[in-house]
Amino acid sequence: MVDVGDKIITSRVAKAMARVSMQRQTLDLIASDQMKKGDVLGCARIAGIMAGKKTAGLIPLCHMLPLESIKVDLVLNYEKLSVDIVATASCSYKTGVEMEALTAALISALTVYDMCKAVDKEMIISDAALLEKSGGKSEIHREML
Repeated sequence: MVDVGDKIITSRVAKAMARVSMQRQTLDLIASDQMKKGDVLGCARIAGIMAGKKTAGLIPLCHMLPLESIKVDLVLNYEKLSVDIVATASCSYKTGVEMEALTAALISALTVYDMCKAVDKEMIISDAALLEKSGGKSEIHREML
C-alpha cells in the first residue's frame, strides 16, 4: 500500500459512471417493475452502495476509507437504450475515493445485468469512467460519456 501517513486530511469526492445497454423491451420491463427477479433499479442501487463500502476488501492495496457517503443513481435512458449509473462517494481522508465510486458504479451495472440476463442476452456493460475527482492534488471534471 502507498504510505499516506504524511498527507493531510481533506474532503474528497469522486463520481463515476457505468452504462448497461439493452433492448427496448428490457428497459420497458425494468420501468414497469415486471422483471422476474424484482426491482432492478432498487437492487442495483443497494448492491452498488454495499460494494463501495467493501472496496478495500475487493481490490488489493486499496486503503480502507472512513466513507461519509455513497450515492448511486440509476436512470433509464431511452435515447441510448440503456440504464445509466452514476455513483458518488465522499469522505474526509488522506487519499481519494475514486475506487469506491468506480466499484459502486460497476457492481450496480453487474446487478442490472444479472437481473435482466434471462430476458436479454445481448446486454453490454460499457462506459465505465471516473467523471469527477476533487479534494486531493489533482482534480478531474468530465461530462458523461
